[in-house]
Amino acid sequence: MEKTEKPNWLTTLTKWYFGRNALPYWCVVLADTVIVFVSCLFVYWAFHRTGVAYEHRFEMLYTALFFSFLSWIGARAFRTYSGVVRYSGFVDLLKVCYANMLTLVLALASYYLFKALDVVALTAMRPLQIFAAFVLSTLLMFVIRIVVKTLYEVTNTGAQAMRVLIYGAMTGGAAVAKSIRAQTPIKFELRGFISHDAHLKGMQMMGVPVYTLDEDLAAIVKKEHIQAVLVSPLRVNEFRENQAVQDILIGAGCKIYMSQQAKEASIKNGVLSDEEVENMQLREVSVEDLLPRQEIKVDLKSVGEMLHGKRVLITGSAGSIGAEIVRQVAAFGPSKMMLIDQAETPQHDIREMMKRDFPEVHAETVVTSIDRRTRMEYIFQSFRPEYVFHAAAYKHVPMMEDNPSEAVLNNIAGTKIIADMSVKYGVDKFVMVSTDKAVNPTNVMGCSKRICEIYVQSLNAKLRKEANGGDYTQFVTTRFGNVLGSNGSVIPLFREQIKRGGPVTVTDERIVRFFMLIPEACKLVLEAGTKGNGGEIFVFDMGKPVKIADLAKRMIALSNAKGVEIKYTGLREGEKLYEEVLNEMEGTKPTFHEKIRIAQVREYDYDEVVKEIDELVDIAKQFDNMATVRKMKEIVPEYKSNNSVYEVLDKA
Repeated sequence: MEKTEKPNWLTTLTKWYFGRNALPYWCVVLADTVIVFVSCLFVYWAFHRTGVAYEHRFEMLYTALFFSFLSWIGARAFRTYSGVVRYSGFVDLLKVCYANMLTLVLALASYYLFKALDVVALTAMRPLQIFAAFVLSTLLMFVIRIVVKTLYEVTNTGAQAMRVLIYGAMTGGAAVAKSIRAQTPIKFELRGFISHDAHLKGMQMMGVPVYTLDEDLAAIVKKEHIQAVLVSPLRVNEFRENQAVQDILIGAGCKIYMSQQAKEASIKNGVLSDEEVENMQLREVSVEDLLPRQEIKVDLKSVGEMLHGKRVLITGSAGSIGAEIVRQVAAFGPSKMMLIDQAETPQHDIREMMKRDFPEVHAETVVTSIDRRTRMEYIFQSFRPEYVFHAAAYKHVPMMEDNPSEAVLNNIAGTKIIADMSVKYGVDKFVMVSTDKAVNPTNVMGCSKRICEIYVQSLNAKLRKEANGGDYTQFVTTRFGNVLGSNGSVIPLFREQIKRGGPVTVTDERIVRFFMLIPEACKLVLEAGTKGNGGEIFVFDMGKPVKIADLAKRMIALSNAKGVEIKYTGLREGEKLYEEVLNEMEGTKPTFHEKIRIAQVREYDYDEVVKEIDELVDIAKQFDNMATVRKMKEIVPEYKSNNSVYEVLDKA
């Protein structure tokens, strides 16, 4: 049988102490008092040696006891006992120093007073000895706190603690270091900082070295056996932009952790509040967190003022975009919400989410398809919405290439029904979610969305003309690219393929896409929709395009998966190498937001558009794919099929 090693007294003591939440304040005061008492005795003995000390032992004891009593005043004044000793920091040591300085002043004043009154029993120590005693006691209090803090870190840093570097030094990095050292048990063992400031090279901070970006970070990671890098909240954007450093750290096998709880004001001023440090929660990042992007600021206050107390109808409420719009709108306190989607299980999840997170908002969830005119008529007639956010659509490119009639009936006919009902029942504003695939479309799905754009724009122009300056239902379109993590996007697909051991399938090594986070995209939809005047197609600045192959490589590296290969399968039907947000004939105008512009597009006659769409819907009901797509190409001449069976129609 394996022999079990008995714990020594030091291990037992530290585990007993650190198992407690904190020592009572009187224990800290008592310990500091004993330090002052012992310091006075030691200094007196050091100055006078044994013989004299023994001869004046009573005077020495009385003086030491009196000075110990005075130390309570300093401790009380600066509350040196209020902090938890094992979490002592610079501020706590500074309080001890201030408290002992006050006590020293009181002790010297007392000495001269008792000297004048000839109180021999309390004047055993001379001013120089008093000064030396309080210098010694201050140092001992420092040492005790540092030793306790060190013992705590050693005994609570288990074998599972990850050896880490912190990206970002000074204020932000120090705050992260303070946060991880205060954890129980300690999950991260700090081994150094990475700073962008070359002047800090070779220096130390909080007892560990500071490395700079011009050093060989891969070698440092290997030498120090670093397992993860923690990114300071004040350096998140800088880290996202520095792809080279990301590649080095991820390539060296480091996991990346971030905390983004810091408020905008803190990031701007470079200072974290005590509350933000205390609430800091680090989490391992996904590839979405590392994509370079600028923070998008939205005027949510004005959006909230427009939607508060209103009746809001949202189609496609169970989809990725629709569900996020539901959450954001519900936060503004509408009077009622009508949520429509044909997917039963996801719609049930939305219903439960509303009950759980927004119980004060009256929300109805309806399972139906938007192309059912009679059902939509009943909903609009009974609910009377003031705002409509239309996110319902079939969006998968390959599926719609195989089912063009469904794309027409759901996307186009469904949009026309919702738009017409909005006019009939006096909706204030109709906001449609479109896609960058509607620009110079190369597939059925993109073309169907472009026809939707054409219809709502021409309808808005007709209504504006008829209103002649009066009120009318305003139609606004928002157009943007891929959203990270949405249903059917590449990231969940890649994640599942990596989990299975690969291969990760990418259609083409050259293919690039724009990406945006779902919450960011929905905030822009809300701001553009509520602030638009009707008739606009709002185009979102999607930032820098991302190569899908690089995205796959990054996800494989982040997962630490071994032997996962990337397989190039060729472009799918209707897919193109890059997406656009404008076609060659369009320009843009600035708006109320730097990330939102208005596309200047061709205008269509409403009556002609209705005639063309009615003909298209009639053809689609015959489920003749070629005839359906031929008609779509007549309506949208710039629609040129790519890698599709419908290319023959372009040649004809």
